[in-house]
Amino acid sequence: MDKKKKLFEQFPPVSTQQWMDKINADLKGADFNKKLVWKTRDGLPVMPFYRQEDLDNLPHTTLLPGDFPFVRGLQTGGNNWYIRQDVTVTDYTAANGRALDILMRGITSLGFIITDPESVTPETIAQLLKGIHPESIELNFSIAGRAKELLAALQAHLGTAGTDLNQVNIIVSADPLGRLAANGKLCVPVEQGLDYLADLVREAEATPGIKCIEPAGTLFSNAGAGPVAELAYILSLGNEYMTALTERGIRPEMAARAMRFTFGIGPDFFPEIAKLRAARMLWAEIVKAWCEDEESKSQLQGDEAALMHIHAVTGRWNKTLYDPYVNMLRTQTEAMSAVLGGAESVTVEPFDAVFRSAEDFSERIARNQQLLLMEEAHLGRVADPGAGSYYIEELTAMTAREAWKIFLETENEGGFLEALRKGIIQKSITEAAATRKADMARRKEVLLGTNQYPDFREKKAPQHDPGKLFAEYRPSQDEVVKPIIPSRGAVEFEKLRLATEKSGRRPLVFMLTIGDPAMRRARAQFSSNFFAVAGYEVKDNNGFETIAEGVNAALEAKADIITICSSDDEYAILAKEAFTAIAGKAVFVVAGNPPCTDELKAAGVENFISIRSNVLETLQMFNRKLGIN
Repeated sequence: MDKKKKLFEQFPPVSTQQWMDKINADLKGADFNKKLVWKTRDGLPVMPFYRQEDLDNLPHTTLLPGDFPFVRGLQTGGNNWYIRQDVTVTDYTAANGRALDILMRGITSLGFIITDPESVTPETIAQLLKGIHPESIELNFSIAGRAKELLAALQAHLGTAGTDLNQVNIIVSADPLGRLAANGKLCVPVEQGLDYLADLVREAEATPGIKCIEPAGTLFSNAGAGPVAELAYILSLGNEYMTALTERGIRPEMAARAMRFTFGIGPDFFPEIAKLRAARMLWAEIVKAWCEDEESKSQLQGDEAALMHIHAVTGRWNKTLYDPYVNMLRTQTEAMSAVLGGAESVTVEPFDAVFRSAEDFSERIARNQQLLLMEEAHLGRVADPGAGSYYIEELTAMTAREAWKIFLETENEGGFLEALRKGIIQKSITEAAATRKADMARRKEVLLGTNQYPDFREKKAPQHDPGKLFAEYRPSQDEVVKPIIPSRGAVEFEKLRLATEKSGRRPLVFMLTIGDPAMRRARAQFSSNFFAVAGYEVKDNNGFETIAEGVNAALEAKADIITICSSDDEYAILAKEAFTAIAGKAVFVVAGNPPCTDELKAAGVENFISIRSNVLETLQMFNRKLGIN
């Protein structure tokens, strides 16, 4: 044997056709596309395998970090990002103390949410930033009005403090069209709001490190839009700002430099990574198209003006009230998607953010989640770690293509603002949200601990603020457009379970397990999870020898619902016998969808549960039967 022979020389290359021949042989006639090709939330077809040849038609895969159109971002020596936490400002001294405290706990980006615009003065801003070194961290300011006054006060403070303006990274967030889409109206006419925005951009230009426009995709993703739709609409929103600003005499590259984009990050791990990579690619091309003369275009090839700066926030659509610590797992994978996709700053929202004001514990965990990714998982050490992955590169290209289609459709309607006025964007997102909620009702999309595998020991919901948990939309007479309403997939399930809690009684579901051991065990486990979703108490059993024994035990336990769990073949006799023995003393349920269903219905049996059931509607029906409203 030749000891010097290389390992891979012993294995001849295998072509794609050979792989496909082998796969089709193993499928034994089954349809390849139906069996092995799955679709993302946005309907993108994903193959079971990819190869080097799949990258041949993707020109962006030959690029390096820093190369136009910035698919791989700018960083070449790692993947550092800012770890952000927000501070609500009602008292400037207290907010300053809070900011200094969390800066000592690993935060590198501060977000100040100023609740009272009238309180902004040079003195209050100086107090807010006392002891904070602007060159060392990222600073973000959010305010509902008086953004120019805030900018002026901030510039005055930076000048007084002798700050190196080329080293600061500051965002004074303004997004009037996003606010219009969220609220249905502005405090001023839309055109006047855009005039104000143009003035803000001009005034911010004097400070190179300040950006003042922040198109926010969280508006779309938190209302139910998938990654592709969110990307398409945020591009359209950014392009609308480019139109508005250039019409007001601002150069395209100046308008582009004034923007920082915020994306929501959902549970689709790889599609979310691809979304951020595709976002930079498409935005660079949009900015390039705005710069009409060849000199400007050539400058953009290596110019940061065409780079989409991205802040990412963990999403709210999939966050839940029940089993709330699962939210930590959700935000962790979302933060990983954001970091691996190249977000420059990330906010991990506390696990309880959707149902109450965050507490010290939940804020600390949220900070530490990012610190773990940076300091222990070392995700900050590799630039664009998804580069070269056949799957991620192909997914990036598919995401870009599909988002571009929606973007062009929106532009053909007259752009973001006109599409918003026509209700096109709202309708698209509402339909997407309805589809996702229907999938959750049938458990096609799972929310662990809420519509599947609830915690049986959790007898009561965590302390929460109902107004925050179930924010209701109430239309007003002065709306200019129909707003885009944020929602969560768990809302109806949470209302169902809270109704059970508020009824003052916890219905008991008794598993009448009998017959075939394997089938009764499987169906008892399924049924236990099914009813626990509504907060019912479940009593499982090892099995009964006779129906009479099982029914007597159930009635002795004062069961509200008796669920028979057996095999399809045995139901024809056992289910009828159990139904007769119960004699209406409890609600009777058959676990499964047996061939004898019609025969059982003819005998008076009404209730069946199976994997085909709409869990939400079925449990709402049982609540009504039990007098729970």
